Parts: sequence; C-alpha cells; structure tokens
Amino acid sequence: MNKTPISRPGWETLRAELERLLDVERPRVVDEVAFAAAQGDRSENAEYIYGKRRLREIDRRLRFLSRRMESVVVVDDLPDHLDQVRFGAKVELVGNDGRTMSVVVVGEDEIDPAQGRISLKSPLGKTLLGKKAGELLEVSTPRGVVAWTVVAISYG
Repeated sequence: MNKTPISRPGWETLRAELERLLDVERPRVVDEVAFAAAQGDRSENAEYIYGKRRLREIDRRLRFLSRRMESVVVVDDLPDHLDQVRFGAKVELVGNDGRTMSVVVVGEDEIDPAQGRISLKSPLGKTLLGKKAGELLEVSTPRGVVAWTVVAISYG
C-alpha cells in the first residue's frame, strides 16, 4: 500500500486528537451514559440516547484516526532537489493577470485553503510537483485553464 506523506506537525495533530478522544472525551461520555442509564427507562431518556450516539461518533472517529495514522508516513527530511517543488515546498506563484499566490504543498490531512495549504493530490498540487522557479504551468479548474509562473520555491 502506498503511504500518504504527512509533516511532523500534521502527525502530531492527528496523534493529539486520538489521545484526547481516548483519554478525555470517551471516558467522560462513558460516565455520562452510565449515569443516565442509572436513571431508569432508557427508551425515553434523552441523555442516555444522546450519550450512546456521541459514543458511537467518538468510536467511529477513533477507528478513522487509527487507520489513517497507519496509512501515512512522516516526512521530516528535505528533498534531494531543493530547486524543485516537492512535498512541503512553499511556492510563490504569479498569474498571467499579475495576481500573486503563495501555497504550501502538503498531504491530504493538512489541507487548509485559507492558509494556502494545498494537497499534493489537488490539480494545482499535481501540476506543481517537479516544477522549478521560472517554469510556466497551466492548471485546469472548473472556470477554465489558469496559467501561473513559479517565482520562488523554499522549504522549512
């Protein structure tokens, strides 16, 4: 199976969520469900019904996080070719219309468009991989093809 790259901070975020759900959230909800169950008739007990539903949601998220953490590989090292766009690169772009954009190429678990963090599997991410400063790239978008020039690449 091909493992998906993730940065160390991205890995730590996943791990922290898993630990919080296991060590804090789940035990709290289990206690709430036990208390609600002790109140009597469970069929009409809103706290019990909601608690059981929340417990299922937590368990579902725990399973997802566990599987996800097994399917990723932490990338700490800089790539061999610092002049090319690879995972973790911060890329400065300028469009044909003079508009500028700065993006960081990250894994699927770290996407944040508002912060310019794009997936390496996104159309722009795929097109950027392997490019060098000065190269022109064209990206197909729902609004049509958009042309960008790579101005600068940095890591770290």
